[in-house]
Amino acid sequence: MFQLNIDDINFPPVKLASKEGFLAFGGDLSLPRLIKAYQNGIFPWYSEEYEILWWSPDPRMVLFPEEVKISKSMRSFIRKTNYTITVNKDFKSVIENCATAKRKDSEGTWLHHEMQEAYIRLHNAGRAFSVEVWNEQDELVGGLYAVISNKRVWSGESMFHKESNTSKLAFFHLAKIAKKNNIDIIDCQQYTPHLASLGAREIPRVEFMKYFE
Repeated sequence: MFQLNIDDINFPPVKLASKEGFLAFGGDLSLPRLIKAYQNGIFPWYSEEYEILWWSPDPRMVLFPEEVKISKSMRSFIRKTNYTITVNKDFKSVIENCATAKRKDSEGTWLHHEMQEAYIRLHNAGRAFSVEVWNEQDELVGGLYAVISNKRVWSGESMFHKESNTSKLAFFHLAKIAKKNNIDIIDCQQYTPHLASLGAREIPRVEFMKYFE
C-alpha cells in the first residue's frame, strides 16, 4: 500500500498493486496527476468520504474495437430508430447523468462532485470526450464519456441511458470512432456481464501494459 506525495505526481509500478488491483492512496485529482495516471494504466475510484484510491486491476477488462458484438436484435433496433449521435456536444450533462444513473447492486455513486470536476478539467484539456444520444425531441437520453489515455488506448469511464438501448448505441459509436482513429483498445477496467455481452474481455495486466510502452 503506497501513500502518494502531494508534491510528486509519480506512481509506483502497477506490478506492485494488490491482488484486487489497489495500488496507492492519497495525492490529488490535479490535471497533471490524472494525465500521469491514465498514461500508466491507473485510474481513481473511491467514495467521497474516503481518501483518493488509485487502481490497476489484473486482469483488465478491455474491448478491441473490431471485436464489438452487436446482436441481431440490436442491429434491427438500430435500423429502425431515429436517434442522433454526437461527440462532445454536452460533456457536462453526460457526466451529470452518469453520476445520477441508477445501477443494480450499487448504492450511491463513485462519480461524486470532486470526480466530476476532475473529468471536466480533463475534457477542457482535450483529454476526455463524450458521446451523446438524442431522441427526436432533442432530449439527451443516453451517452458515455471516455479518457484519452494515449495514442493507442481510450478508457471508457461511465455510461447511462434514459431510453432502452441508448447506452449501447453510445458504446457502439465509441467502438466505431476508436477503430476509425486506429485505437488499439478501449479500457473497460473491470469485468461486468454487460460489457462481456458487448464484446469486451479480460486480458492479463502485463499484456494490457504493453499498450503503454
